Amino acid sequence: MHLDEFSFDLPASLIAQEPCPDRAGSRLLVAARAGDAPAVHATFRQLPGFLRAGDLLVVNRTRVVPARLAARRADGVEFEVFYLRTLDERRFSAWARPMKKLLAGDVLDTGGGACVRFVGRSGEREAVFEVAADDAVETLLDRRGHVPLPPYIHRADRSEDRERYQTVFARERGSVAAPTAGLHFDPPLLAALGAHGVEVVSLWLHVGPGTFQPLDHDEVEANRLHAEPFAVDAATIAAVARARAEKRRVVAVGTTVTRALETAAARGWLDGPPIDRAGETDLFIYPGRAFRAVDALVTNFHLPRSSLFILVCAFMGTARAQRHYAEAVARGYRFFSYGDAMLIG
Repeated sequence: MHLDEFSFDLPASLIAQEPCPDRAGSRLLVAARAGDAPAVHATFRQLPGFLRAGDLLVVNRTRVVPARLAARRADGVEFEVFYLRTLDERRFSAWARPMKKLLAGDVLDTGGGACVRFVGRSGEREAVFEVAADDAVETLLDRRGHVPLPPYIHRADRSEDRERYQTVFARERGSVAAPTAGLHFDPPLLAALGAHGVEVVSLWLHVGPGTFQPLDHDEVEANRLHAEPFAVDAATIAAVARARAEKRRVVAVGTTVTRALETAAARGWLDGPPIDRAGETDLFIYPGRAFRAVDALVTNFHLPRSSLFILVCAFMGTARAQRHYAEAVARGYRFFSYGDAMLIG
């Protein structure tokens, strides 16, 4: 397959720069996974009406880290330090720009009396930093970090993004991007889902910066995704197993949940005893791959030529996905992280 098969025209005006004032007030395009039924256009708050009693909704409870640090060296040179992962209590791995101007031992002021020291490179693109004072990495990021809004949001983060670029499910810290399908849920909607007989369980997958990186190869199958850590606990594995045994649908909220569940299925975790499981996944889902765990999908509208849009094409067929995306563009749906959503089932 060629990457051009997964391209489409998207006016820049449809790329959402702000969240919907009401989380569940965003628009929802409801599309059949198979067949030629026309799309239904609704609001996300109407989601319970499009799900079935007994559906199992699986959400990602990862929490976004305020990963972006603005830093300055004593000679006035400015840097951006983008947190990737914690190495120990005081050291972390990051991207740094401009990396070529950093020397081992450089101390960078991140404001408010907080500093980090450049330890050295870790691989081709990553750097290791140490918090210069006695603060932990987590404390530094909470005090001085900025919300890592995606590059297609052309504004600086604001204080309200700390809450809006976080799902109501967020618990375990570790993501540098939000699992955006979950951004549409709020407590009243969750109560409505429960009243409708929809069961909700969770797992976590920490979204890495690779989610925004373009695919390197024109031949789709030649591409590889960055590995991301994830975990599925025993209660969720048991709930999925029950749903499958009882022929109830498993509805993934987002591509991250889809990749986690499909990885779990491929590794046999959903067929064995329900125990806590954890690992990493670099699973790249493209057309031709069978889905073993997920029956329906809630997802935002994704970038053309991206692994996320390719996953949607794998789930519902490329021609069908292209048709519904064209309709979403024609009707002015809002795209990407702060945009609108689809239900495919």
